[in-house]
Amino acid sequence: MMTSTVPFITIVMPVRNEVRFIKDTLMQLLRQEYPADRFEIIVADGMSDDGTAEVAKKIAQDHPNVKVMVNEKRLSSAGRNIGFRNGRGDIFLVIDGHCYIESTQFLKNVVSCFATSGADCLGRPQPLDPPGLTDFQKAVALARASSIGHSGDSLIYSTYEGYASPVSNGAAYKREVFTKVGYVDERFDACEDMEFNYRVKQAGLRAYTSPLLTVKYYPRSSFGSLYCQMKRYGQGRFCLLSKHPDSLTVNTMVPPLFAGGLFALMTAALSSVLLPSATAVLIVLGVLYGVYAGLIAAVSLRIALREGLHYFRYLPLIFFAIHFGLGVGFLSEMVRWNKGAPCFMKRTTCTD
Repeated sequence: MMTSTVPFITIVMPVRNEVRFIKDTLMQLLRQEYPADRFEIIVADGMSDDGTAEVAKKIAQDHPNVKVMVNEKRLSSAGRNIGFRNGRGDIFLVIDGHCYIESTQFLKNVVSCFATSGADCLGRPQPLDPPGLTDFQKAVALARASSIGHSGDSLIYSTYEGYASPVSNGAAYKREVFTKVGYVDERFDACEDMEFNYRVKQAGLRAYTSPLLTVKYYPRSSFGSLYCQMKRYGQGRFCLLSKHPDSLTVNTMVPPLFAGGLFALMTAALSSVLLPSATAVLIVLGVLYGVYAGLIAAVSLRIALREGLHYFRYLPLIFFAIHFGLGVGFLSEMVRWNKGAPCFMKRTTCTD
């Protein structure tokens, strides 16, 4: 088969301060068993100050299918659009700068899945288990992959293959998708992919997911950076809900109810000193959060017994950071929005 008949793939890589990972990720893509003249990598650098752009430009000198473009808005959403608007692809594929791509058949698998499924969009598993993780990072991966560590309707830790909603894990698109649903909303700096994929779903486009398209991500390496990441996700989830009220699910509301309940528990504890009537509220909330603590301890122990007891020292606090971070992010954005501040605007930068 002549290479000109092979679909042209544009790989869109929005990055900011990914100097630790970007070289390896780019080289894993450049080693793909796919014609080099039939794919390009557009690195949309969000004004990195750690040498990310310099590493990418050095690789681009030896690989003409790598292009480095400046993303002055710095946001991942804007970086995606730079690739989507400037790419030559028949197929557009989003790869972040801190990914590990194990298979050299990855790009071939993308093309094959589009061809066999007839889908407009492809989803993929995104487990947090690349090589070289610390014990803490491995514990984060184990927690996030558990039933209480991520949204129950998410497919990013699943090995399911078949047609499915693209909202949680859509990452590859035929060019025609942008004509039908537009581009990424650049007001988002978290959950921008979910918002775009929500519009893909609402447009009635078909989505297919396959473990053949697995891309592994590096988990956060500290409690602080994990909490910050989850808080941003919580902010993004509120912004998604404010733009698309019909996206509301039970899973969306659990973290803010959890965080709000904790604030209520602390308030009741302080009030019970002066207001005896607050004691009943304190008891009810205390029982509920006692049950939560017991559940977290049980799940953590079950994971530790299966994977290694040394993970137990991290797991309960990791679960708390996930749940509390998502809830605080959601509630803080809701408070800003109710005060008349526009959603989607200023974001906290999480350093790892």
